[in-house]
Amino acid sequence: MKTPGTLYIISAPSGAGKSSLIKALLESDAHYQAKVSVSHTTRQKRPGEIEGQHYYFVDHQAFESMIEQHAFLEFAYVFEQYYGTSKSTIAADLAQGFDVFLDIDWQGARQVRQQAPYARSIFILPPSQADLYQRLIKRGQDSQQTIEKRMQKAVAEMSHYDEYDYLIINDQFDTALSELKSLVRAEKLKTAHQQIKYQQLITKLLAQ
Repeated sequence: MKTPGTLYIISAPSGAGKSSLIKALLESDAHYQAKVSVSHTTRQKRPGEIEGQHYYFVDHQAFESMIEQHAFLEFAYVFEQYYGTSKSTIAADLAQGFDVFLDIDWQGARQVRQQAPYARSIFILPPSQADLYQRLIKRGQDSQQTIEKRMQKAVAEMSHYDEYDYLIINDQFDTALSELKSLVRAEKLKTAHQQIKYQQLITKLLAQ
């Protein structure tokens, strides 16, 4: 019998290495059935973006219709565009045995926990504000003004770390990745998962 996957919520301030950790985790084992959730959005497709891989692109009317139908685990309205995580898409992936990672902020995480209390949540923290500041500078993606705004937002975001099940400090990337792998492995060894995976074996062991 196929063991259902686990839904993981992962949040962190910008620059803390959340996306890099998820990417490295998924690439570390070719046999690991996992994927990053693909959101629905109303914003226009950018050059190089692929439908169903980067986002599911829909218009405002379609998105608002999905809201009315309670089709989202979480959604947000940012800079006049909607972004949301589809319940049915997540459910289908989990049923097929995939672990699914939601790369969302603490506000989205709260919405998901309300509707999917079975989800496991992980918060990624940098080792210091100074380190986070340097990482944002090294990325070379933002102006100094934008970096200052990101730092202000980061402090507010980090204050919600205690709402999560697990906390990882991304000081040394390899150590943080190892800790993330350990969490995933431990989840797979929970009795509920093992009971389904080894149902026949357990039945034989308990036979009289």
